[in-house]
Parts: sequence; structure tokens; C-alpha cells
Amino acid sequence: MKQKKLLYTGKAKSVYRTDVKGKLIVEFRDDITAFDGGKKDTLRNKGSYNAGVSAFIFSCLEKNGVKTHFLEMLDEKRMVVRELSMIPLEVIVRNLAAGSIVRNYPFKEGTPLKPPVIVIDYKDDSRHDPMLNDDLIVALRIATPAGLKKIKTIALRVNALLSGLLAKQGITLVDFKMEFGWQGKTIYLGDEISMDSMRLWDKKTGESLDKDVYRFNKGDVMATYNRVAARITKTPGVAKKTVATPRKTRKQAR
Repeated sequence: MKQKKLLYTGKAKSVYRTDVKGKLIVEFRDDITAFDGGKKDTLRNKGSYNAGVSAFIFSCLEKNGVKTHFLEMLDEKRMVVRELSMIPLEVIVRNLAAGSIVRNYPFKEGTPLKPPVIVIDYKDDSRHDPMLNDDLIVALRIATPAGLKKIKTIALRVNALLSGLLAKQGITLVDFKMEFGWQGKTIYLGDEISMDSMRLWDKKTGESLDKDVYRFNKGDVMATYNRVAARITKTPGVAKKTVATPRKTRKQAR
């Protein structure tokens, strides 16, 4: 398979066309951002950690009946995926109160949310990804009521499977983000599921094991990603990667 023209570049991934119809290549770059791009760095090996964890999780979900866009890995940072018509929604499932839900609502951090809370944002950087309710989603013709119900059903199924998988490694899935897309009449889970898109806490210590380490300067980001990737995938070789010092970019956290 040959990598062709660049189709899309995001904050941390680039998507390329290939010479095979219906298949794309997603490259996980070493870039990391926070606070709407107000904080940016390039961290060596970050892309390979996220790619490896995403591939592992997608494979586990597929084995449990969840359809994903993942097909195979080309190398440590490049993933072959199905080409989807992406739905411009970010679907967040929250199991414990943390992050923006604590800032915006009268929840105490760590409060269990039973049943899990689904929050859906409109994926639009220019509008800072505003939250949507079901009526707005239907009014904007982003999804039909039936399509939205299907998305929520898949999201809760993924949450149950992923929570169980991580719990076995002593990790609490606090919340995480998903994106979905259509191929024909089928909805697939797309994008990534990694330390960048999940909020993870160590079950014993409460230590942050995700991008919050970077957001709030809680320690060595890549050392954390290294350890977490090894715990999730149980691949000893993951922990042998060299961790480098971040290369600073123009903007820093406010």
C-alpha cells in the first residue's frame, strides 16, 4: 500500500489517501496540545504510544462486536483505516466528575456518575466545540433521532468494555472522547482512543495517567505515557523507548 496525498491535518494526527480505494493512512504525530492550542509541544515517541494503544483498544473492541475503522498498523506511528464519512460530533462518556463538568456544573471532582453521563460537542474549532443537546443535533441535521440513539448505544457499549479492560490493569476510566463515521449504512468508531482522548486515574494512588499530566504540569509526560501504554497493552517492549525532553513551541499555557 502506498501513501498518497495529504487529506487532512489535525492537532496531533495527519490523514493521507492511499492507492487502495476506501482505505486511508492515519499518522500519529509527536505533537501535543492543550487549552485550545494555547500550549503546544513536540514530544519524542508520543505518536507511537498513542498509535499503539489505539490499535490495541480498537482490536479488543472489534473482538467484542464493536465496529471500528481500524484495519492494521503499517509501522509504529501509521495506521491503516477504513475511509469514513465523519460525523462532526465529539461524544464524551463520563463515569466520574472531572475536568470541564466540574468547572461548569456543581459537581465535586471524583463524584461517581451513575448511570454514566454522555456529553456531545459540535466538532468545530472556530466555535470552540460547543455542547449540543439532542434537539440541536437533529435540527442541524447532523444525525437523525435513530442515528443519534445508535451512536449513544455504541458509546455506552464501548465505555463498558473499555472500563472493564482498564480496570484489570488497575486503571480507572474517568471519561473519554469518541468520534464516529459512516461507511454506507454502517456507523463505525473512528479517530483514536489513547491517553490523549481518555482521562485515566490509577486505582490505588489516584495519579493522573493521561494528558492532564501535560495540561497541568503534573510530571514527566512521556514517562507517564510510556508506563501507561505498557500497562494497557502489556507489551514489555513499549517500556524500552527512549524518553526525550519536550521541544517548546511558540505558545505556552495561559
